[in-house]
Amino acid sequence: MHDYILSCCSAADVTQEKLDAMDVRLICNDFSMDGVPYKDDLGKTMTYKEFYDRIRAGEKGVTSQINPSDYIDYFTKLLETGRDVLHVTLSSGLSGTYQSALTAAEILKERFPDRKLLIVDSLGASSGYGLQMETLARMRDEGKTIDELYDWSIKNRLRIQHLFCSTTLTYYVRGGRISPAAGKIGNLLGICPVMRMDHPGHLAIHNRVRTKKRALKALVDQMAELADGGENYSGRCFISHSDCEEDALVVKQMIEERFKNIDGEIEVYMIGMTIGCHSGPGTVAVYFFGEER
Repeated sequence: MHDYILSCCSAADVTQEKLDAMDVRLICNDFSMDGVPYKDDLGKTMTYKEFYDRIRAGEKGVTSQINPSDYIDYFTKLLETGRDVLHVTLSSGLSGTYQSALTAAEILKERFPDRKLLIVDSLGASSGYGLQMETLARMRDEGKTIDELYDWSIKNRLRIQHLFCSTTLTYYVRGGRISPAAGKIGNLLGICPVMRMDHPGHLAIHNRVRTKKRALKALVDQMAELADGGENYSGRCFISHSDCEEDALVVKQMIEERFKNIDGEIEVYMIGMTIGCHSGPGTVAVYFFGEER
């Protein structure tokens, strides 16, 4: 058992097996489909295939932030083990969950005066957020303290690059991430924008590319520009996708062929319901360490 607990929410988009291997605790985000509430519990209650098929059929997914009351219940159980807790949230640029966690932590100070409950805004999302959790778990296993992990997170979270593209802008328009006019023109022209997470943790269009094939290649080209060491990058790399595994594997192969020094296997995950409600199917994303956003 470790001296303190690492924790995140399900928007980190890794598997339960990965979380168990890292010894990272999880609180589930909430979403609804046509008014029916669900937990984003990594595909247990609703499979990823069912979710994306329903989105394709025209159902609308709506997310809601984890509220302070849910966080209080969740953190209480962790703190009652007698250990300190470091919890990392989904980007405050995409959700109010970070503020909810801070509110809960402030309330719990009186009940657990001898315990640390540290909250970090990941300023990231999906498996880029998951990559941050893997890095923290590795550091914990190397003997770093909870304060050292907190300090590292604040100083390095903007070094985790998030690059992604989508074969359709329809769902980004529906989720309010792109204007209807820009989405209509983009779809008509076959534009697949390459987007990235910006400094405050919002989504921003980085480049506009026509055709899916070029967009997937553009992800790898941008990685070569932004990664630590360029094509000599020797850090970790994650990929996530919203029910388009074939495209994700194409990107994985291109990265493997171009970046010979990647640390270990490139891990590929599904984009879960929290992010998928806004991205819809057809998105591929790449995450790695590079220059500060």
